[in-house]
Amino acid sequence: MKVCRKILISGLQALNLALNEQQVEQLLGFVKLIEKWNKAYNLTAIRGREDMVRLHLLDSLAIAAYIEGKRVIDIGTGAGLPGIPLAICLPETKFTLLDSNAKKTRFVQQAILELKLKNATVFHRRVEHYQPELTFNTVITRAFANLSDIVKLTAHLLGKDGVLLAMKGQNPEAELAQVTAKTTLIPVNVPGCEAERCLVKISAHG
Repeated sequence: MKVCRKILISGLQALNLALNEQQVEQLLGFVKLIEKWNKAYNLTAIRGREDMVRLHLLDSLAIAAYIEGKRVIDIGTGAGLPGIPLAICLPETKFTLLDSNAKKTRFVQQAILELKLKNATVFHRRVEHYQPELTFNTVITRAFANLSDIVKLTAHLLGKDGVLLAMKGQNPEAELAQVTAKTTLIPVNVPGCEAERCLVKISAHG
């Protein structure tokens, strides 16, 4: 894990994220868990540890600065991405991780337990069937669906001044054209990753 630690620490510096030793250990521990469970659960197509650090951990953490408020939900979290790395990075923020795949939510539950994350909860539900008691300040999606569908499916989860953060690859111009709400396109640089990334920020009300 020496190389992974190096990649992670230089990536955190590039992202201006000051994490303590325990948080670094938790992030590396998460990579080990994905690697261990991947064989049976097919959590991710990415197999190499170093690639997992870049394409899972740093890719997730690249949006940390755009999280607003103390209640965040990660829709279609899959193997816990970006929710778990962000929960490790932002211990004062409460994260809800939602996915309709039972295998993946079982893995996420195990990861939350093993990494001793007090600020993360996982639910096995489809987004349209999930009715929380309280709405969220930030809704995050990563490779989940078309933007206009995301806006419709998550409207009931967003608080009055909430923001929706949709993680995308290349500039999704055609998708943006279909969204009536106010959108902001934020270019995202993931350390060690050449592929284009961007974040679409959509305000809840106009």
